[in-house]
Amino acid sequence: MLLLSSLSPLPLHSHSNLHLFIPSSSPPHLKLPFPSPHSTFPATPFRIHNPPPIYSSSSSSSSLQQQSASSSQMQNDSLLYSRAYWVTQSVIAWNVDIGNACCYLLASKNASLTIANSQIEGEDLKIQLQEDRAGLPANVVEKFPHIRGYKAFKLPPTLDVKPLLKSQLAVVICGSDEKCWNCTGLQLPGVIDELFAYSGPLGAFFSEEAVSLYLWAPTAQEVRAHIYKDPSGGDPIETVHLEEEHGVWRTKGPKTWEGCYYVYEVCVYHPSTLRVEKCYANDPYARGLSSDGRRTFLLDINSDELKPDGWDDLANEKPILHSFSDISIYEMHIRDFSASDLSVQPEFRGGYLAFTLSESAGVLHLKKLSTAGITHIHLLPTFQFAGVDDQKENWRFVDTSVLETLPPDSDQQQALITAIQNFDGYNWGYNPVLWGVPKGSYASCPNGPYRTIEFRKMVKALNHIGLRVVLDTVYNHLQGSGPFDEHSVLDKIVPGYYLRRNTDGFIEHSTCMNNTASEHFMVGRLILDDLVHWAVNYKIDGFRFDLMGHIMKSTMVKAKHALNCLAKEKDGVDGSSIYIYGEGWDFGEVAKNGRGINASQFNLPGTQIGSFNDRIRDAILGGSPFGHPLQQGFVTGLLLQPNGHDHGTEANAKSMLAALMDHIQIGMAANLRDFVLTNSKGEEVKGSEISTHDGTPVAYASSPTETINYVSAHDNETLFDIVSIKTPMDISVAERCRINHLATSIIALSQGIPFFHSGDEILRSKSLDRDSYNSGDWFNRLDFTYNCNNWGVGLPPREKNEKNWPLIKPRLADPSFMPQKINILAAVDNFLNLLRIRYSSPLFRLKTANAIQQRVRFHNTGSSWVCGVIVMSIEDGHDGFPGLSQLDPIYSFIVVVVNASPKEVSFVSPVLQSRSLQLHPIQALSTDDLVTSSTYEASSGRFVVPQRTTAVFVEPRKM
Repeated sequence: MLLLSSLSPLPLHSHSNLHLFIPSSSPPHLKLPFPSPHSTFPATPFRIHNPPPIYSSSSSSSSLQQQSASSSQMQNDSLLYSRAYWVTQSVIAWNVDIGNACCYLLASKNASLTIANSQIEGEDLKIQLQEDRAGLPANVVEKFPHIRGYKAFKLPPTLDVKPLLKSQLAVVICGSDEKCWNCTGLQLPGVIDELFAYSGPLGAFFSEEAVSLYLWAPTAQEVRAHIYKDPSGGDPIETVHLEEEHGVWRTKGPKTWEGCYYVYEVCVYHPSTLRVEKCYANDPYARGLSSDGRRTFLLDINSDELKPDGWDDLANEKPILHSFSDISIYEMHIRDFSASDLSVQPEFRGGYLAFTLSESAGVLHLKKLSTAGITHIHLLPTFQFAGVDDQKENWRFVDTSVLETLPPDSDQQQALITAIQNFDGYNWGYNPVLWGVPKGSYASCPNGPYRTIEFRKMVKALNHIGLRVVLDTVYNHLQGSGPFDEHSVLDKIVPGYYLRRNTDGFIEHSTCMNNTASEHFMVGRLILDDLVHWAVNYKIDGFRFDLMGHIMKSTMVKAKHALNCLAKEKDGVDGSSIYIYGEGWDFGEVAKNGRGINASQFNLPGTQIGSFNDRIRDAILGGSPFGHPLQQGFVTGLLLQPNGHDHGTEANAKSMLAALMDHIQIGMAANLRDFVLTNSKGEEVKGSEISTHDGTPVAYASSPTETINYVSAHDNETLFDIVSIKTPMDISVAERCRINHLATSIIALSQGIPFFHSGDEILRSKSLDRDSYNSGDWFNRLDFTYNCNNWGVGLPPREKNEKNWPLIKPRLADPSFMPQKINILAAVDNFLNLLRIRYSSPLFRLKTANAIQQRVRFHNTGSSWVCGVIVMSIEDGHDGFPGLSQLDPIYSFIVVVVNASPKEVSFVSPVLQSRSLQLHPIQALSTDDLVTSSTYEASSGRFVVPQRTTAVFVEPRKM
């Protein structure tokens, strides 16, 4: 999902579905009195695509004035809300003052509660509650910090709570005249966790004689499984009633069930409709699906028939990874990789099997990257997501021969693409339906076991060429909710539990979908189980967490521990080599630990979990993804080559550039909060003492592997496109290509873990599309033959780009912006050289914060700094040198000079005098004539570096 800027005033999530309307899952006779929806939604247009039922996300609490409202107001503002929380077996929390009135808990098994004439009727049970003046217990406040000020109401100690949780529930306040003047439903996750937290088997289990099913559904009144022979159509061959024990429903069937399909029918009270509903849902622990995603496939994941040759030995053949500091990540969308690759046979294009073709253009490119140093391929979502039909025969296409005839700045391409965008084979996939099943549209056949077999072949093939595999996980939200949405699963099985709700009881949508609640025990357990499933059954090497800040820190720490405990001997996986990282943005209802300590950037130090460093991205490029598109940064010309945008006075622009250089330097030191450097004012400061414009600390990491440095990702414009927007119109395409390379060089040579978006190295363009999540193959096209970078294929889709069309159109219309094949080939060569340089010395990949503080220095600092130049040195130790051990057998000292200026620069450093420095051998042999002309003069300590060039100088170790 969206890589947000910490400097952005509004937390936006670009590729998420947002639509405000009365839930379609509500019965027609109910008029839903929703509160105002604006409080948690940013005032920015969002994409709309197959919108799920969405409830308002505004938060409100019941004041005394609300409590004493008229009976008609109570009728309209009552049972549809769930403003009270059943937090433990004995305590209900509600934000009310009851005075001399009485508070009651009401229950109705058949959901018959009704309100008329200030009376509530239809209950099976009515229990008086006693207010506990001591307030909520400390453990409750810790689990639910957003209700810390609520009143506590005690239930009778002899009450049998478990059966009540299967009923419609409400709490009411009645006066002495028995009239009700306040009423609301209850949120149940607290008491459910206390009574029904469960660690036993879930899903389908296979033995030699039988197939067993286990479903956790403690609020369900009845559960049945419908068994089908075929993936769609026909009547069930068998319907079985599951039996319940402590909230878990189970049954055992014959071995002949294997290879069949099943659907759960769950009879359960659903708070969104105020009814007991029959919900039809897949198994949350599904490992296979039908082609339409409506039935769970009974697949024995451990069957030898589903394993490619040598699968069980793959753990011993994984590419070697000595340390997480050695990781470099290349992010890619499965369909992008091969959909346009003519060297791939048509039936394999856009799918898992394209990675198994050893001589395709794409695989040959990946081999180059792997040989140069890339260690991990990060795949955008590969689980079952909504937005792409798994059945390819249902897809619609636009004739590319027509698109190719249209002008580069035409609006006709986007009109044709968007007309079929919800019916083609393209979507990034950040709209989860089931986390544990490979996406069917990437398989040659979406039915049966093909998803599993082909996914495993993909992983094996990537490992074989030296690349580990990272999965993009999206545990922070789900596409569907309610009892009728075809994409709803978890909210059908335990309504109101898996999805996080606000204080009115409506689902939170700060991610612009149905937010999940990892603070609830069984949600956290499902996340952990799913991660272990992918690690063990698909031998995945890493996980990237979408909107990780919406997940609790405790869940992330447990996830890391669960993966780390996996061992080759018992699990066939070395869990200690599995790396996890994600987006640590802090916004929405979880901001500032609003729902518990969340996995945001400033909460993660010490966990060894990585998070994206947006500070270095914004400093390098300028502005943020949500600022003015012409805002310049370090490499795009701020102060040094203005583009006409108002950056204030020259003094102001110089001050901005100085601050950005501080941000970049601390980022190059792995964004360590305790790293000490001299800032642009000549002051010695820690990274955590360097601030953004709003006072937020720039640095947050405690170790280098907690920082993911990047300048581009799937979100927002590609690197080449953002450079083409921010730089002046009149510079040459060759200069833009150098700027593209300059930006990647900073990332490649920084401490911490470098992250690259696929195509950064081939000048990839999306025709300036800032959010191509649903822009089809046309705007997302990758060409690994290096003939074209996809620039100028039309104005990007109107929805997210129209306001920038006046900036985009003249650039696309200008043929001088289009890179030629010679530019692309040079870009590939330069990028590979960067990777080779990074892996030529362990000094670029220091493992600890202490090592970075001891060895890394920045030299162009203080009040006499040279504009647009960063000079970093890394010192190795030697035998007998106190406190600094030798790490590199080849080089004893390295200097990196980054010149972002459009002119050659000369930089003199007395500290760097009299060294035996020479241009790195890889750069000395480069085909880039500018980088080869970089020089160092020992007698004066003078470096001369050409325009827009990063030069690396090394001191060979004396033998």
